[in-house]
Amino acid sequence: MKVRRFDPDDDLIIVKARVFGKHGDRLLNLALDTAASHTHVQPDKEPGYMLRVRRFESLGFGFNDFLIHVHDLPTGFGIDGLLGLSFLKRFNYEIRSSEGRILVTPIDKP
Repeated sequence: MKVRRFDPDDDLIIVKARVFGKHGDRLLNLALDTAASHTHVQPDKEPGYMLRVRRFESLGFGFNDFLIHVHDLPTGFGIDGLLGLSFLKRFNYEIRSSEGRILVTPIDKP
């Protein structure tokens, strides 16, 4: 099990992530969003599209050949995207809001 901390006084649960692509890697601030079906990352310039990246890491875990949805998000929240179910469904996780902690355990797949 891994534990990640967040600020319980913030309006959003913000987690760090790193995406590795053909042009290098990028550190991201993502809002944890259990209602988002995909993990979303805001593009630098282009309109929305699906992108398979070499590696994606967050919450202390990473996956190779990971598919993310790249599209614009509203500004003013200080985030680069959303950590959605395409990543979260690979884990059992518990969000302890008042403690500012997320407990994450990988699901053993047969």
